[in-house]
Amino acid sequence: MWRLLRERRLSAVKFRRQAPFKSFILDFVCFEKRLVIAADGSQHAESQRDVARDAAFSAEGFAIARYWNNDVLQQPTSVLEDVLAKLAGR
Repeated sequence: MWRLLRERRLSAVKFRRQAPFKSFILDFVCFEKRLVIAADGSQHAESQRDVARDAAFSAEGFAIARYWNNDVLQQPTSVLEDVLAKLAGR
């Protein structure tokens, strides 16, 4: 995912990787557009910690885009199209 987002490769939008925010480490974040991207494995399915974490981000004005690792690896174009749509809506 980082290979696709770094160095303003996606619509000239700056993303940071493994960025600290409050007591969390964000997988990928665009602070300008207030968009958090999480790349997760199956261990995160229906995780109560993720629900609480997402609520904390939402309270700070962030939108959360969550993608499965398999989708990022096998369908990167679809993932990027979805990220672009989310950025356009911000």
